[in-house]
Amino acid sequence: MKQQSSQSEKIRVHIDSDLQDLIPDYLENREKDLLAFKQALKKNNFDKIAVLGHSMKGSGGGYGFNDLSNIGRAIEKAAKNRDKESVRRSITDLTEFLKNVEVVYD
Repeated sequence: MKQQSSQSEKIRVHIDSDLQDLIPDYLENREKDLLAFKQALKKNNFDKIAVLGHSMKGSGGGYGFNDLSNIGRAIEKAAKNRDKESVRRSITDLTEFLKNVEVVYD
């Protein structure tokens, strides 16, 4: 699924209804990751950023959030390259995704 560029447009993600009880906590944990990314970036802690990105890359697809998986992959890669600007851009992508995601259970 392609992420929408407009801040006001919802990003619809279709999730298996069997995961319905898990999704709210999963998304709340991504909000916590967002704060952790920002704190780690302030400290230039690229190792922590890479670990968090790697974790999000793996879990995103498992829950049906391919965009989160892609953002996690980008963050991990940027962190390994110690590319602060790319990390910042990916954090912005994550912020927009979390603000605009709309889960539809199938």
